[in-house]
Amino acid sequence: MGMWSIGAGALGAAALALLLANTDVFLPKPQKAALEYLEDIDLKTLENEPRTLKAKELWEKNGAVIMAVRRPGCFLCRE
Repeated sequence: MGMWSIGAGALGAAALALLLANTDVFLPKPQKAALEYLEDIDLKTLENEPRTLKAKELWEKNGAVIMAVRRPGCFLCRE
């Protein structure tokens, strides 16, 4: 009886791992970024002379298309 219960537990754990790894059932749904939040973000240029500007400066004079993407696992996104 002991070996069967260990085997059933291992199969159950493997099935649960496959379910969690391949579905987003238990993950929170993403939220859309609000304009007020996006306006106050500090942006840094990648030129030789780096400068910092507020995101609002991009669309103050002209329109702009903005796409904000965040990937928490990426070390560049965390910085």
